[in-house]
Amino acid sequence: MEELKSLNRRTFIKQSFALGAVAAFGTLPLDVLATDKQVRLTILHTNDVHSRIEPFPLDGSRHQGLGGVARRSTLINSIRKTEKNVLLLDAGDMFQGTPYFNMFEGKLELELMSKLGYDAGTFGNHEFDNGIQGLAKHLHIANFPFLTANYDFTGTLLEGKTKEYLIIEKGGLRVGLTGVGIDVEGLVDPNSHRGMTYLDPIPVVNRVAKFLKEEKKCDLVICLSHLGYAYEDDKVSDLKLAASTRHVDIILGGHTHTFLDEPTRIKDLDGKEVWINQVGFAGIRLGRLDVVFNKATGKKNIVASQYTVDKQFDGLVNV
Repeated sequence: MEELKSLNRRTFIKQSFALGAVAAFGTLPLDVLATDKQVRLTILHTNDVHSRIEPFPLDGSRHQGLGGVARRSTLINSIRKTEKNVLLLDAGDMFQGTPYFNMFEGKLELELMSKLGYDAGTFGNHEFDNGIQGLAKHLHIANFPFLTANYDFTGTLLEGKTKEYLIIEKGGLRVGLTGVGIDVEGLVDPNSHRGMTYLDPIPVVNRVAKFLKEEKKCDLVICLSHLGYAYEDDKVSDLKLAASTRHVDIILGGHTHTFLDEPTRIKDLDGKEVWINQVGFAGIRLGRLDVVFNKATGKKNIVASQYTVDKQFDGLVNV
C-alpha cells in the first residue's frame, strides 16, 4: 500500500509540472495552517538563472518554451497579492549563459532582479566571469544585498560591498539570512578572483547561524548556498553543510542545477531537521516554502511547493 501511495504521489508531481501547476509537499494544507495565532512567511526562491531573460526558444529542445523573467514577474506579483509576508531570494549564478550577459555585462540581470523585488542573493562562480572588477563595476545597480559570508574580499574592489548576514522582519518574525559560495579555484580564471580569500563554509555558517539565533534572536535562519546539492567525493555540499551545522532551518541551494521534486530533509548536529531545496536552472521553476509559526508555542510547520514557469503566466507585466 505504501508503494502505491508513493507512486501516485510521483505521478501527481509529474502531471502538475507538465501542466505548469503548483505541487505542494507537507503535512498540512495551507488553508488549515493559517490561523489568528499563527504567522505565515512565504519564501520564494530561484537559483542558476544564468541570464535567461527570455523563455527558451521553441526549437524542440528539452526545455523549449519554459522560463522567462516577464512570466516570473507575473507569478511573483500574483503571489504577493495574496500573501502578506513574502521573501524573494536567489542562490547565485544569475550571470552567464545567454548573449544578454555578453552584451550588458550583468547590468540587465541586476536591473531586472531589482525590479522583481529580490530581498537578497548570494554569489555563484559565474558572477566572477568578468572578474572582481567587472562585478564591482555594476553591483551598485542592485537595490538588494548579496550575502557572502565565506568570501573575504578585503583589499579588493568588493570590500564592504557585500554582507555576512541580513535580518528581515516580516509579520513580527525575525528572519536571519546568510550566504555561502563554492570554492571558485579551477572554475574561473585565477585572475578573475585574485585577492579574494575562500573560507571553509562549515565553521563560517556555524558561527553566523549561532549569532543569528542566539544573539539576534531570529525565529528562522536561512542559508543561501552556491555549494551544490551533493557530490560523490568529500567536497562540501548542501547535504554535508546541513549535517555539519547547527541553528540553520533552511538551505536554498544552487550550482548543481538540481531539480528537486520536493525538498530534502537532513538532521543537523542537534538532530533538528534542515530543509534543503533547489529548483534546477534558467528560471524554469520558482520554488516556494510556506513557513507557519505558532506565536504561542514557537513551533513551526513548513509546506513546500513549486511552479513551472511557462506560457500560462504570459501577459502584460511591469518589469
